[in-house]
Amino acid sequence: MEKFIVEGGVRLNGEVEISGAKNAAVAIIPAVILSDGPCVIENIPNISDVSVLFKILSEMGAVIRPINRSCVEIDATRAINPVVPYELARNMRASYYFLGALLGKFSRAEVSMPGGCDFGVRPIDQHIKGFESLGATVSVDHGMIDARAEHLTGGHIYFDVVSVGATINVMLAAVRAKGLTILENVAKEPHIVDLANFLNSMGADIRGAGTDVIKIHGVDFLHGTTYSIIPDQIEAGTYMVAAAATMGDVLIKNVIPKHLESITAKLIKAGASVIEYDDSIRVMRDGPLEKISLKTMPHPGFPTDMQPQMTTLLTVAEGTSIVTEGVWDNRFKYVDELRRMGAKIQVDGKVAVIEGVPSLTAAPVKATDLRAGAAMLIAALMAHGTTEIEEIYHIERGYEDIIQKFRCLGADIRKVELPDSVADKAI
Repeated sequence: MEKFIVEGGVRLNGEVEISGAKNAAVAIIPAVILSDGPCVIENIPNISDVSVLFKILSEMGAVIRPINRSCVEIDATRAINPVVPYELARNMRASYYFLGALLGKFSRAEVSMPGGCDFGVRPIDQHIKGFESLGATVSVDHGMIDARAEHLTGGHIYFDVVSVGATINVMLAAVRAKGLTILENVAKEPHIVDLANFLNSMGADIRGAGTDVIKIHGVDFLHGTTYSIIPDQIEAGTYMVAAAATMGDVLIKNVIPKHLESITAKLIKAGASVIEYDDSIRVMRDGPLEKISLKTMPHPGFPTDMQPQMTTLLTVAEGTSIVTEGVWDNRFKYVDELRRMGAKIQVDGKVAVIEGVPSLTAAPVKATDLRAGAAMLIAALMAHGTTEIEEIYHIERGYEDIIQKFRCLGADIRKVELPDSVADKAI
């Protein structure tokens, strides 16, 4: 068992380089299956979720050739088994993107139900609706989703709710379907646009990504490509909040400032100063934090993946802040960990009421999911004393070199491994 040990009370200062976007990478990597040639993917984040995807592809018959630390060539043109190994896929939500990619290429796919972070039910009804509209038959048996079709044909699909996962999955299935597919009420997140750009670079015909309607003209052939993944909007936002939380001064490099506008607006309202440059953003704070209200919403609203980090920041803001979760049903599990550190937060369903306190105090805490784990790191940096964070595998699923990056900003943080005997007693 591994854990992070953080000495709080240090102002973050310096520069940090943002890696490729996790949410884009976990869609683009399965999408390589659709190609009829090898693909070179650049700016890949070195995180455990990506490692799992590479293992899945290798098990299915693809050839993975690392070029350097952030670049890899994937050749999925050999015989591909359209069944994703259950043990590899069951703990990772993004594994269900293999459904759309395999269905689009082979008209058959079998993948386990989505896992990953546990903060609410992850229905796949909109995915199934989309696949069926393209002519597929979908069944769920013993935790496995089985989708197959004689052949896929374009369809007109209106999603009942805005769903990132369903938008991506049906887009993947439709790129090689016969005819025109129209997707309405789609998600508009930057990583959806990135996936569309990647597929178009292979010869797909996708228009409208980033708007409410996506139109896809199916093609018979997709060639190999070289493509660079966009910077990670959520990783950048996490360092932005960390800078504000510690009264720091941090230049965050390799970002697309437009992707960060909703985060920037809330940080400024809370009392931070933010300066935008062409491909970087500087966050500073030297005064008190002020109460704010925010509600998470699909893009371009405030991202749900930044809610735990922002809630943590507001624990020391003056007055009463209100955070409403507008995407997931149960994303406040981490609040109990913040309470251990002296935060005053009351949760009623999807609403958290936060009474600001002068400061947080170090305590043993755990990462309950990926973004909550990042929030625990921010809380530990803010707190007086030494905080120990357990279950850090959640954090490493989505943040590349997070310890080294925080250290370069002046943080006193290290990862330690407990001997098996100590870990067994802890369990």
